[in-house]
Amino acid sequence: MAVDVIMPQMGESIQEGTVVKWLKKAGDRVSRDEPLFEISTDKVDAEIPSPSSGVLREIKVKEGETVAIKTVVAVIDETGAAPARATAPAPAPAAPAPTAGAAVRPAASAPATAPPAIAAAPLAASPPPAAGASAGPASLEERLRTRSSPVVRKIAEEHGIDIASLEGTGISGRVTKKDILDFIESGGAAKPGAATAAPVPAGPAAPLHAVPAFLPGERIERVPMTPMRRKIADHMIMSRRTSAHVTTVFEMDMHRVAKIRAAKKDAFLERHGVNLTYMPFIMKGVVDGLLEVPEVNSSIDGYDIIYKKDINLGIAVALEWGLIVPVIKNAQDLSVAGLAKAAQDLANRARTKQLKPEEVQGGTFTITNPGVFGSLFGTPIISQPQVAILGVGTIEKRAVVVDDAIAIRTMAYFGISYDHRLVDGAIADRFMNRLKKTLQEFDESLV
Repeated sequence: MAVDVIMPQMGESIQEGTVVKWLKKAGDRVSRDEPLFEISTDKVDAEIPSPSSGVLREIKVKEGETVAIKTVVAVIDETGAAPARATAPAPAPAAPAPTAGAAVRPAASAPATAPPAIAAAPLAASPPPAAGASAGPASLEERLRTRSSPVVRKIAEEHGIDIASLEGTGISGRVTKKDILDFIESGGAAKPGAATAAPVPAGPAAPLHAVPAFLPGERIERVPMTPMRRKIADHMIMSRRTSAHVTTVFEMDMHRVAKIRAAKKDAFLERHGVNLTYMPFIMKGVVDGLLEVPEVNSSIDGYDIIYKKDINLGIAVALEWGLIVPVIKNAQDLSVAGLAKAAQDLANRARTKQLKPEEVQGGTFTITNPGVFGSLFGTPIISQPQVAILGVGTIEKRAVVVDDAIAIRTMAYFGISYDHRLVDGAIADRFMNRLKKTLQEFDESLV
């Protein structure tokens, strides 16, 4: 009996996934729930288990290809019969562009997938382009806008409207049903055959006047971006275009935190089973700051401010193949020990590709820690739709002035990048001062 292996839906908004690596080859015997292949989506990288025991009879989707959810990517023969062809498809050169509505598109030639928190429309359900629409490559902003719901696309098709030409009020400019209905009611529906705006150069960082990446005769090596790197590139450019970025830097005296940590780290490890690093102290300070300054724990929706009632801390984790930001949900309810356990658990599972889609969604504020690599401080880019991100610099001993005397103290620079559309300098500084107060006057009984 043949069992189809399908591309799973790794979250409500996920509509496609990229096959990163096959862990088995055609002809191999597999057991139920044994890791079969690795995928990359807009939200998470994960290993997908086999749905059945048997022999992997056929691999239908090669490594690097992106397909819509529920697409059959392989076939397992439960009877255990050997396949007619016991080898996986050999890597092929870049294939021609797929026809309209095709479920599979090569990742190397396809536009980068949507950034986190933006739903991508199923490829198989994509309507034909509106009359008069350009067949040229779309810019990042156009791709984000046109990845609207099926209802919006259907209305656009019926009225001959090019979605990319509308200004949406949804996340990252996505056109909502209300946007397109308001456009039609205002008499702005495009007539069939109407000319559309000329396309903008495609690519995550395409400037107005592109400069060649290399010169003729220059010695180079061309390596395609991984799916994760393409998503990071798109998301970073989208964030810079969306938010008015401003960064301010505070010097933090970590002397008291360092003393508490040195005195309690052994007992903490024995009692809770995790190392006591500086990060739980910093997370506690961030929670205190967000509770006192709720503007920093919010988002912008059009001209409305969305205040988040829960504090969901995103903690950036550097991986060998990219960067991922798992989220500690309801951090305001956790103790220092609880924050330490949650951070270590998420980081470990991020590095072994065991995160669930919901564990990288819903963040309301992000902490990134480049200081572990020696960085003094940085100006991190905001993770949309958040309005701020904290960058932690290296924590080290320095000579400073304390009570009119030179002293050796454990110090660090913390930089906060914030969206000036909502967060003014006074608001950002109030948050940072609250964080500074928590760290410099840390309550030892909390550890």
